[in-house]
Amino acid sequence: MSGSTLQVRPYSAADEGATIELWQRSWQKAYPDIDFAERVAWWRERWRNELVPQVRILVAEMDDELEGFVTVDPKTGYLDQIVVAPEFWGSNVATLLLDAGKRVSPARLELLVNKDNARAISFYEKNGFEMAGDDVNPVSGRPVFRMRWRS
Repeated sequence: MSGSTLQVRPYSAADEGATIELWQRSWQKAYPDIDFAERVAWWRERWRNELVPQVRILVAEMDDELEGFVTVDPKTGYLDQIVVAPEFWGSNVATLLLDAGKRVSPARLELLVNKDNARAISFYEKNGFEMAGDDVNPVSGRPVFRMRWRS
């Protein structure tokens, strides 16, 4: 396909397998000491029962290849996941997804980021997020920062 461009579009049920695989692969690369393969069944359950019915999910793709996705609750502005395939880290995929998330919740976004994820913290700060306090991830128990963006 000539003239391919990265596009962000709404998630569809046909994307489930690719998004779950991407979630596992990206988090495994970011945290190699954690066995994310072991967590796939839990994640699939959470994806189907908590995220898909309640949040807006947007995917970034080019040439039918999923490069990333973002989940935002339009009611609360909570950004639960922004996941980019490791081979696209450092590209514009995360920025495009974050901008799409800001369109879902134009007044504010809030998220939790692991305190040891300097790369993500730097990315969010560059994109207008501010520290809003310390917290603990309710799922992993890891120390996190709460970060907030307001338009």
